[in-house]
Amino acid sequence: MGPDRLAALLEPWLSGGGAAYVALSRGVRGLVLDGRLPHGARLPSERSLAATLGVSRTTVSAAYDLLRAEGYLRSAHGAGSSISIPSARVQRPDSVAGEPADVLDLTVAALPAPSQLLDAVTAASADLSSQLAGHGLHPFGLPSLRAAVARHLTGRGLPTEPEQVLVTSGALQGWNLVVRAVCRPGQPVLVEQPTYPAVLDALRAHHVRPVPLPVTAAGWDRPPAGMSAAHLTPDGQNPTGLVAGEDARRRVLADLRDAVVAVDETFADLVLDGPAPLPAAVLRHDVVTLGSMNKAFWAGLRIGWMRADPALLNRLAHERASVDLGSPVLDQLVAVRLLDDADAILSERRDLLRRSRAALEEALRARVPDWRWTSPRAGMALWIELPRPSATRLAASALDLGLRITAGPRFAVDGTADRWLRVPFTLPAGQAEVVADLLREAWERSSAPSTRDPRVSGWTA
Repeated sequence: MGPDRLAALLEPWLSGGGAAYVALSRGVRGLVLDGRLPHGARLPSERSLAATLGVSRTTVSAAYDLLRAEGYLRSAHGAGSSISIPSARVQRPDSVAGEPADVLDLTVAALPAPSQLLDAVTAASADLSSQLAGHGLHPFGLPSLRAAVARHLTGRGLPTEPEQVLVTSGALQGWNLVVRAVCRPGQPVLVEQPTYPAVLDALRAHHVRPVPLPVTAAGWDRPPAGMSAAHLTPDGQNPTGLVAGEDARRRVLADLRDAVVAVDETFADLVLDGPAPLPAAVLRHDVVTLGSMNKAFWAGLRIGWMRADPALLNRLAHERASVDLGSPVLDQLVAVRLLDDADAILSERRDLLRRSRAALEEALRARVPDWRWTSPRAGMALWIELPRPSATRLAASALDLGLRITAGPRFAVDGTADRWLRVPFTLPAGQAEVVADLLREAWERSSAPSTRDPRVSGWTA
């Protein structure tokens, strides 16, 4: 990282008063914990950073010394200084002995089934009779569902033919297939920071190297060169809820011209404020579009899709054959019926989420006024910045109170982002005050000295 870029990132941190070297070290530490300076990032030399910041080299040297003592900086002769993470290990048990029996679970951001689901199941059961004479295996998906997905995407402004669609069990399976098909162990793959935890789990399972692309309220950073593939979520970024504008999409896609880009549109149908931008595949024809009904419709359905060039879909279907032989026929028929009624269902879902979002934001502002977040334009969760670390300790305290929640490090490539917390607003609006009360008490408890091991839920949806 060059001195000009680091100086720009440090600017908000350097106005807090106190000794200059302490402010500088505090700024670098904060950028590390926020995920803006990833593990292994090389910092500029003491001399060049001092010149850029307009301070003495002694000030920068003292700050670097302090960061080295705390474990945030590692230096080697001839190799400069690079970011290190003290104990980057993230503990991930989903439950522990002695936790409350009745736990309010906020590790899953998902809505109850829509009222139209039972009617869709009834209609799909009648449709099933036409399928019973065949073997029921459709590696690319039922033709009727591929056609329904193509119509749905075309209606969103992305002209699509059925042969461009591969039905999956969700966007996550699509991402796994992309990694299996195009990546090799050790290759760098770009992922947003923060990002959906299962995206990272898939990369680690295939032994490829995740490279973080910082995402903040200011937008998406410039991606580095040399990526073999990339996973992006510009339509309701998970967990921030940000929506990238057309200019930002064009810039990032242009920077990744040599990479296979998978754009996850799981939340594209849940843009809550303002018009939904054009799908990324409109701006770049070779983008692999990942879609899912699991958030917008119902997570229990487990139906998603991929949109890509038919030649690539053939490779992906071949990879899928070693995992499963296709999605359940009845579930696909239900999905066809739901997509036929998508306009009404999605309108109701968006209205529900707007009400729940407003209720949770109001409750949190009243109880923890020093917490900060950018109201999400899309999706199902608030990405909250705490006044200080540690969200990990807060999550442990919340579990003691009967609230399971996921701390920021679970969404980071390198276990950072410990000042951040994802809080879904998918619970009924009437429970917003209950959740806010529990979070306030957990925050108060976690601020007290503790010698307990932090606990972070590993299963996050």
